Amino acid sequence: MQEKQAFKINGYLGIIVSLLLIGFAAFLFISMESIGAALVAPIILVIVALLILSGVTIVHPNEAKVLTFFGTYIGVIREQGLWIAIPLSIKSRVSLRVINFNSEKLKVNDLEGNPIEIAAVVVYKVSDSAKATFDVENYEEFVQIQSETGIRHIASQYAYDHFEKESEMSLRKNSDEIADFLAQDLQNRLAVAGVVVIEARIMHLAYSSEIASAMLQRQQAQAVLSARKVIVDGAVGLVKSAIEQLADENVVELDDDKKAQMVNNLMVAIVSEKGTQPVINTGSIH
Repeated sequence: MQEKQAFKINGYLGIIVSLLLIGFAAFLFISMESIGAALVAPIILVIVALLILSGVTIVHPNEAKVLTFFGTYIGVIREQGLWIAIPLSIKSRVSLRVINFNSEKLKVNDLEGNPIEIAAVVVYKVSDSAKATFDVENYEEFVQIQSETGIRHIASQYAYDHFEKESEMSLRKNSDEIADFLAQDLQNRLAVAGVVVIEARIMHLAYSSEIASAMLQRQQAQAVLSARKVIVDGAVGLVKSAIEQLADENVVELDDDKKAQMVNNLMVAIVSEKGTQPVINTGSIH
């Protein structure tokens, strides 16, 4: 099915013509001297007027009327206002407004097999009212089911998070990129229903309850290790700078044993989480 323009005329003009026909039929009926063959003309005029009025339809802003005539699709009226369409046609209303759809929380296995809970919000609108009406049974229900299918598909293609491979995409870190992939996937699925996906974005993402505690501990351990690495890297830089500065300014001469001892003391002082107690060497007492 393809959306096409239906025949229409100005509704106010059609109503005026219908009223004139009914008025003229009444005039003929009143002015005729006897009821007989002359009654045919007023009846025909009234029937024509009623046929014209049967085509009256009102189209609101951001709305379309899909017209069928005895089972045959004849076109769509998108322009707002009062119109006269083909008489005796059936007019189905299709909203062209933007619609928000919030999916249910779905339980899916991510790329690494971890059970996660995921939900998304999908923003869409009807672009082809003929497809939305005739190519699918119920386009709103079709959007809901296909959206959940697309969300499950995207969730299974990526891991919730990458602990070892920081460079790879994940559902948690790359939310914008995942949203683009989800929108494109949904657009491919919903094109048959004449629907345009404006935006699709994950609004809920969490590990399932049975592994949430274990994954939280893993995340905390990973955060601690990352913080420790930063501290150690900084401590190494500070110790190296201190030894080089002492050597350059000839403050003290350090052999390898003293350098090793100094490195050890500085590393312990910088890296240790607790405050260190200095030990002062006062020399030997005789």
